[in-house]
Amino acid sequence: MKLVIVESPAKAKTIERFLGPEYKVEASYGHIRDLPRTASETPTAIRDKAWGRLAVDTDGGFRPFYIVPAESRRHVRDLKAKLAGADEIVLATDEDREGESISWHLLEVLKPKVPVRRIAFHEITRPAIRAALQSPRDVDERLVRAQEARRVLDRLFGYSLSPVLWKKVRTKLSAGRVQSVALRLIVEREEERRRFHVSEFWRAKATLAQGEEAFSAVLTRVGGRALATGKDFDSTTGRLRESSRALSLDEDAATRIAGTAFDAVPWRVDSVERKSSVQRPAPPFTTSTLQQAASNRLGMSPRQTMSIAQRLYEGVDLGGGDREGLITYMRTDSVTLSNKALGDAGRYIEGSFGSDYYQGPRRYRTKSKVAQEAHEGIRPSEVGRTPDQLSRFLDRRELALYRLIWSRTVASQMADARLDRTTMEVVARIDGVDHTFQATGSVVRFPGFFKAYGTPRKDQLLPQLEEGDEIHAGGSPGTGSAGPTNQPGHGVVLRSVEPERRETKPPPRYSEASLVRKLEEEGIGRPSTYTPTISTIQERDYVRKRGGNLVPTYTGMAVNQLLRAHFEQYVDLGFTARMEDALDDIARGDVESESFLRDFYNGRGGKPGLARQIEETLPGIDYPAVTAGTDPDTGEPIQIRIGRTSVYAQRGQGDSVARATIPDELLIDELTVDKLTELLNSSRGAEEPIGSDPATGLPVFVRTGRYGPYVQLGRTKGRAKPRWVGLPKGMDPSEVTLAYALQLLSLPRTLGQDPESGEPVKAGLGRYGPYVQREREYRSLESADRIFTVTLDEALTLLAQEKRSRRTTRTVLKELGPHPESGDVLRVLKGRYGPYVTDGATNASIPRGANPAATTIEQAVELLAGAAQRKKTRRPGGRRETSAARR
Repeated sequence: MKLVIVESPAKAKTIERFLGPEYKVEASYGHIRDLPRTASETPTAIRDKAWGRLAVDTDGGFRPFYIVPAESRRHVRDLKAKLAGADEIVLATDEDREGESISWHLLEVLKPKVPVRRIAFHEITRPAIRAALQSPRDVDERLVRAQEARRVLDRLFGYSLSPVLWKKVRTKLSAGRVQSVALRLIVEREEERRRFHVSEFWRAKATLAQGEEAFSAVLTRVGGRALATGKDFDSTTGRLRESSRALSLDEDAATRIAGTAFDAVPWRVDSVERKSSVQRPAPPFTTSTLQQAASNRLGMSPRQTMSIAQRLYEGVDLGGGDREGLITYMRTDSVTLSNKALGDAGRYIEGSFGSDYYQGPRRYRTKSKVAQEAHEGIRPSEVGRTPDQLSRFLDRRELALYRLIWSRTVASQMADARLDRTTMEVVARIDGVDHTFQATGSVVRFPGFFKAYGTPRKDQLLPQLEEGDEIHAGGSPGTGSAGPTNQPGHGVVLRSVEPERRETKPPPRYSEASLVRKLEEEGIGRPSTYTPTISTIQERDYVRKRGGNLVPTYTGMAVNQLLRAHFEQYVDLGFTARMEDALDDIARGDVESESFLRDFYNGRGGKPGLARQIEETLPGIDYPAVTAGTDPDTGEPIQIRIGRTSVYAQRGQGDSVARATIPDELLIDELTVDKLTELLNSSRGAEEPIGSDPATGLPVFVRTGRYGPYVQLGRTKGRAKPRWVGLPKGMDPSEVTLAYALQLLSLPRTLGQDPESGEPVKAGLGRYGPYVQREREYRSLESADRIFTVTLDEALTLLAQEKRSRRTTRTVLKELGPHPESGDVLRVLKGRYGPYVTDGATNASIPRGANPAATTIEQAVELLAGAAQRKKTRRPGGRRETSAARR
């Protein structure tokens, strides 16, 4: 028996179908070894070493000390048991550095006595697997050393700098070689936006028409002087740049021009410029360009994109026992295509669109000098397998991503699109001065690759006008418009002229996709690191998503401020990019990994390394504070500081200091000086109670905390926390009376007992709003006022209704019928993380790649039984991160 080892069960299931009975395919479930994550995992032999916490021998060659984590031990035992009956091992992990590293660790742990072959492939198809078996190789030690150097470098960086953050900002924070640079980019973009001064400028916009077809022209010059546009204004002062000779119109001037424009008819066509242009197709997708396109076109996050792409790569059930990978390996920075793919694409294009649409093959050159993650761009494993042919086997998002990859691949081999672009200038002589209006338009003369990838935003069409033609008034009478007149032969008339307000825009915040593009442009990170990096800075609450954009939190800004002020080199974009280059040099064998790590950590040529810099710098680091502005009344600076459990604003020092907790949802983009002043002033007022509770005599306060405003009974003494209740959403704290505060503090309100179960029924106010409750069952009330008026009968009626939640609104993919034992209805539902079966109490995910619509009752019963058993035996502890996820 030949034992084939891959990373995942889904990949194993697909590959096993391509091989004969002499092969057995098993999964390692990712990495089976890694550096210890906690002190308890650290081997006893190194715990007392100075470098023991790092698990990297910084005194002796930077050798890492690996362990097999608890969650991997069962998989290792299973692999060893299977190895006992094998006469050969085939390592079939992914072809990038991470996959090479997994293969090396398998050899180190399993220590096989039988022959070992390493195979690599770009796609999981029968021909690709067969071809790989015909050309095995050894594990690439250079790739292994490069990946190990990357892992050790990340450990040295994170485990050295993170304790600085624990001491000076807050515990449980982390620094990372790539994540800290990504955070810097996001924070600095926010700083640019806060410095930005929005400037207003005006222009006039004319609407012209030929029959029912209207087009617009905008004022661009007055008396030969160009009108100002956004680029003519200084972003920090809002004033017109001194170097600019442009004319800036205010509202009055633009309104005056619009109001007198019809007095200048007929307008005259001053110039018409027609140019032919071509638009070339983009190359096949790389990891980063796929993430960007999926974000822009499909609204998917990088994490969602890579998760779906992984499923498409590892294999999908195509019915009749046929299972195959649909795309090539999805972690790549290469744009090349194999000769087979080029030939298949050419034949498909000629057969489907005609020979005019194919001018190939087109061969693209990878711009990155270190394109090593794979040898091809991301493409369909079979170009002739169209999205429509797969529509019944893929869910909506899988199909959308496959269609995007397929259309990009086909388009990359198609002919250029040809367009005609026209720019027309029309002059109106207003008050003796020439006012030039410009209209632009384009028309697609030959769609070329647009046929496969879609046509870009449609531009306006311009009529056939020539220099010297006159344009007369037409349309409805009124301000800025005139009634019909005699139209010239070309039929184009002026319908209206309106003033139009414009303003300068601050630089846009990064989205997840645009951050990936920026990291790639700067040479920071590699395809396998983009998604975990973006996930990490959100999980650490350094940034949050607002409207699809990344906004830094105060914690993120404080972390960035500390690192930038005291360890600027290590969060410098150029320095980080050079480290990536050095790691690639190690992979090519041009640099020795030990010397690279020694220079980074210990220093070289008199320059201190990271360890010494931390030792020398730490004593002089102050707790970071973000300066937010100056109080307009007192003139005192207002700072934002990070507390042990919350973020607060501080004004002044010493006896006059004022502090106020900043609500958790109030981010820097909404935190104006006026809002800060309001929080600080209300905080001072909150020191005075609004009254006392007659029953206990304790004072009652209205305060604002991390999660918003709340009422509190009594004062805080030591670690004892007084009773408090949050205010209903949207309620102004200034409107809270003592009577209402006492009502809130009396919650939850007992309504009575359920006559059937005897359980008490209550009404209260929780994190998600007002509710009624019976034991562990909750139902929402329509308003906070109903908490104090709802009756027992009304509450029981609500509790009897089906709970409105995400779970009940899942799309039902298939009704399976009753469970053979319990009689519960079994359904296949579409969930957030993929399809699953449920009996109403237990859920079980359907294996990746399996067709949900083909699920039988027997399969559902088996899946639910397994899920129930796992639920009983599950031990505490989180899921293990991969090395990439810690970056």
